[in-house]
Amino acid sequence: MAAENNKRIAKNTFFLYIRMLLTMGVSLYTVRVVLKTMGVVDYGIYNVVGSIVTMFSFLSNTMSSASQRFFAFEIGQGNRDQLKRTFSTTMTIYLLIALVILLFAETVGLWFLNNKLAIPADRMEAAHWVYQFSILSLMMTMFTVPYNAAIIAHENMKVYAYVSIIEVLLKLAIVYLLVLFSFDKLELYGILTFSVTCIVTLIYRTYCQRRFEECRFLFYWDKQLFNKILSYSGWNLFGALSSVGKNHGVNILINIFFGPAVNAARGVAYQVQSVVLNFGNNFFTAVRPQIIKSYASDKHEEMTQLVFQSTKFSFYLLFLLSLPILLEARFVLGLWLEEVPAYSVTFIRLIVIDTLLELLVNPIVTLNQATGKVKWYQIVVGGTRLLCLPIAYLFLRLGFGAEIVFYILISNTVVCNMLRVIMIKRAVEFSIANYVREVVLVLALVSIISYIIPKLIQEYLIGRSPIESLLMLFISSSCCMLTIAVFGLRKEERTYVISIVSTKLRKRTKVLV
Repeated sequence: MAAENNKRIAKNTFFLYIRMLLTMGVSLYTVRVVLKTMGVVDYGIYNVVGSIVTMFSFLSNTMSSASQRFFAFEIGQGNRDQLKRTFSTTMTIYLLIALVILLFAETVGLWFLNNKLAIPADRMEAAHWVYQFSILSLMMTMFTVPYNAAIIAHENMKVYAYVSIIEVLLKLAIVYLLVLFSFDKLELYGILTFSVTCIVTLIYRTYCQRRFEECRFLFYWDKQLFNKILSYSGWNLFGALSSVGKNHGVNILINIFFGPAVNAARGVAYQVQSVVLNFGNNFFTAVRPQIIKSYASDKHEEMTQLVFQSTKFSFYLLFLLSLPILLEARFVLGLWLEEVPAYSVTFIRLIVIDTLLELLVNPIVTLNQATGKVKWYQIVVGGTRLLCLPIAYLFLRLGFGAEIVFYILISNTVVCNMLRVIMIKRAVEFSIANYVREVVLVLALVSIISYIIPKLIQEYLIGRSPIESLLMLFISSSCCMLTIAVFGLRKEERTYVISIVSTKLRKRTKVLV
């Protein structure tokens, strides 16, 4: 069974990485063209206005993890009828959430846009266009979540790769139309982005309704199930609210204190974070249903091994991409963008570090969600994460620079990670000592060695020319892979990785012959 699960995880990871490579390449290209076409200020306005709308998404984000958890749990128990009822109940809850978000967005959000954000007066009308279409995009994205949750729960990840090809072509069309038409670029970008969201949502809906019998919405009322999902989601509210506050609340604070130009730098940095995060998350997305199903089937030993191994492998994949960026962020930005906003280099380095720390505990978070015992976990961890905003506001009021916000985020993430590990011990049989010994110390050793050796070479042996920077990217990646192979993998893990690589190479050789 373990071998079968490993094959399924490897297959799903492969499809997710095809998706990631497509979206990564197009995302980086579109940011380059959009930033050049719209300019730093308009790009910053789009970024911060989108953050206001996304702030309201904490309600739908609360339901996202709940949908995946309940779908995967019912599949793990083989209860198809209950799965159908769960899907319909989830969709009903999303309809109610959509109405609540629309009400708040058109009242509180609109007031905040008009009275609190630092937006040039001559761009306020365009900002309103972006705001309204961002609300519509959020509505469409919300109704995609239950269908995506079904795909993930069924572990049918290849559909993401196929839909991503369509999405990539549509995003390239946005870039072309943005340059082609003389219409206000900021307004046009908001309209076109909404159009792409609608098309992608329709594709996912059509696919799921044809592929999975439970994904046909019929109004169904089960008060007990409704309350059960809401109760689980209600405590996840802290986690969703803290995530939105950390990512988008901070962006609004940056706008209030420093204006849209610095928002543009933050937007560029978070595009890089999105690429890096997807690189690591794609592997974990394939593993996540297995952790939940292992818990639902009372396979605790298999569950623990999945948590340990998925933590290590997802971190390695992320660190492999992050290390060259940490060392050569300025060079990478120079290759990518024609105009690099101020603060971008510093922001990118700090955000990548925070992302590495956040990803480290994704399996722990999933294990906690699988248990359904989320009340005190979310109160403690979510409440601690929410402290980011008032602390950041205090430091900015005291006159610190914009980068202080990200130092606060990193410090907060470290504290929250420790709390997560302590809280999971209260929910399941979980050895903190084994986790620290087999995971944390190993990852710390790999990170230190992988960073110090290339850094010393960069400081004392290599200059700053473009050729030498390219060489540094190669050296850092090679050093990282070698360190992982020697210090980061146990013997059986190393053997498993080598067997997968050998199999792929043999297949490739046969094709070429």
